[in-house]
Amino acid sequence: MTVNETRIRARYAETDQMGVVYHANHFIWFEVGRVELLRQLGFSYKDMECEDDCFIAVVDAQCRYKAPVHYDDEVIVRTYLKHVREKVLHFGYELRRAETGELLAEGETTHIVANSKMKPRALPEKYLNVFRAAVGKKSVEASS
Repeated sequence: MTVNETRIRARYAETDQMGVVYHANHFIWFEVGRVELLRQLGFSYKDMECEDDCFIAVVDAQCRYKAPVHYDDEVIVRTYLKHVREKVLHFGYELRRAETGELLAEGETTHIVANSKMKPRALPEKYLNVFRAAVGKKSVEASS
């Protein structure tokens, strides 16, 4: 399984009155990890949109908070693909304290594949093959 690790340092603006990173920011960090995972796989989300009219719209997002993140903490965002289908992608995430490896949060997002008009469509084969390889499954060409 392919895993991307991206480091983020919690900014003061991301914290709440208690000095803890506001819970919704975890989803922003998940997006950062997701975009970097795609880049690691050899393309960008922008490429998918501009070159192939292929969007991956979030239809479900979950986060389980395990420990607080404070201003200036360095966090490792671990991102990986859990499941891949022609029209659905399911990503997994872990936020870990860089210094100790402590699990801070874990989450998942589910995405449908759509065109620019938000109509469902299948993933182009070039992406489907890369995504399947990232989760350790055979490509479309190899399974034919």
